[in-house]
Amino acid sequence: MTRVSVELVPRSPEALLTDVQTVRDVLPQVRTLNVPDLMRFDLRSYDAASLVTKQAPFEVIPHIRAVDIAPGAPLPGADRPELTSILVVAGDPPSAGSDWKVYPNTSAQIIERYRREAPHLKVYAVFDPYRRAPYQELEDIARKRDAGACGFFTQPLFDIPMLEYCMDWLRDDTVFWGISPVLGDKSRRYWERVNHVVFPRDYDGTLEGNIAFARRMLDVIRGKNDNAYLMPLKVDLASYLGALDDIITG
Repeated sequence: MTRVSVELVPRSPEALLTDVQTVRDVLPQVRTLNVPDLMRFDLRSYDAASLVTKQAPFEVIPHIRAVDIAPGAPLPGADRPELTSILVVAGDPPSAGSDWKVYPNTSAQIIERYRREAPHLKVYAVFDPYRRAPYQELEDIARKRDAGACGFFTQPLFDIPMLEYCMDWLRDDTVFWGISPVLGDKSRRYWERVNHVVFPRDYDGTLEGNIAFARRMLDVIRGKNDNAYLMPLKVDLASYLGALDDIITG
């Protein structure tokens, strides 16, 4: 496996740095983190990335929401010399009644702006195998490539055959394949409703089942010499990462 990234949610500066230290302690071989930009938290992803890179030896890839960037406005993170990469995501719309301002940008448009205005940054894009028909997603992937994306982070996958299909579709790209635990029926229904995930009939929603599936995913990814990123939601970070240490270390 070439690289493994761990996604850390920036709930607060203190909580983020605590999680960073956990990754350093449990998976000292990991040198990449990615940080989502979530409207419900005050700490923006690019500020979080700058904070971490100044305190720990990681490449930190902040997620940049395309819909947040006003026409002609400065590109988030473009003026931060400590940042080397970003991940452009479309961005979910704000909730009803929110005063959060959004703009009708596509990911490809913002990727193109970054490549033109901040060529020192590597720009990654998103691949989502579930939310729409594969041909539509692959057409959008082609637009993102043409705009200058250097690779892709996928939404988490939950089925080995689906992973293998997607690996064939993106076989010539640099890809970080997403892995996330989904614990219990409530979380499963969320993924089905919001992300349109189709889980295999025998999907095991226990912690042990999720760890076993993550190990299978990592084994396939390592066999292809590809990259992975872990999204350890609603689990104890140290316990979950520790259960995967040996297969990541290889």
